[in-house]
Amino acid sequence: MQIRPNIIVLTIPLGESQVHPVLLVDEDGLTLIDTGMFDQYEALIKAIEEAGEAPSSLKRIILTHQDTDHIGNLPALARQFPGVRLFAHPGDLPVISGSQPMLKMTPERIAQLPPERREAFGRFLEQLKQLPEIEELHDAEQLPWGGGLEIIHTPGHTPGHICLYQREQELLLAADELRVLDGKLAGPWDAATPDMPLALRSLLKLKDLPVRTILCYHGGVYEGSPQELIGTLTESLL
Repeated sequence: MQIRPNIIVLTIPLGESQVHPVLLVDEDGLTLIDTGMFDQYEALIKAIEEAGEAPSSLKRIILTHQDTDHIGNLPALARQFPGVRLFAHPGDLPVISGSQPMLKMTPERIAQLPPERREAFGRFLEQLKQLPEIEELHDAEQLPWGGGLEIIHTPGHTPGHICLYQREQELLLAADELRVLDGKLAGPWDAATPDMPLALRSLLKLKDLPVRTILCYHGGVYEGSPQELIGTLTESLL
C-alpha cells in the first residue's frame, strides 16, 4: 500500500497475523526498513514485486531493532544483493552482527522451539556472523531517503530500537514502539518489551511531534496523532 508518493507499506503474513516492512522509493533505488521473519524471504520478495518495484533495485536496508521478525531475512538479502548497505543503531548492532546473543531468544525459549525450527534458527544465527559491515544510525540523525527521515532512538523494547519520522509529511514509522490493535492505537507489547519503564519514557520523545499518520510494524497504518495515547501511557512519568 502506497501511503506517500515515495513510501510503500508492505504486508507479509506472520502466523495468524501480519508484519509491515516499509519500502522507500528514490531515484537511486530502494530502501527497505525491516525484513520479516527468517522463513519469509519469498513472501518479502513477492510483496516488493506486487508493489510494482524490482527487488534488484534494493540499495539499503534499515533495521529498526534486533528482533527476529525484523532482521530475519537480512542474511538472505545481503547474499542475494551484494553491495546493499545495512544500517542499525549501535545499541542493537552487536546482536544483529551475530557477536552477542539475542535479547529475547533465551536458551530456554530456543529449547522450546520444534526441532526443525530450532535448527533453522541456529543456521540463521550463524548467517548473521557473515553479514557485511553494518553502518551505525544515531539519535537525531537525518537520512536523505524517502523525502527525508529523522532517526529517533526509542530504547526499551530493545536497547537499540529506533523510530523514523518524516517531518514534512507528518509521518511516524513507529516500528514496535506503537501497535494497532483492532483499529486502535496501543503502546509497546508488555510481553515483548524487557524494559517497559524505559520504553514508556521513550514515548515522551514522540509526544510533541506533529503526526497525522503512524505506521506500526504490527497492525499497519493508523491515521491520527499518538499524543493522547502517549499522554495516557506516560502520565505517571510527568
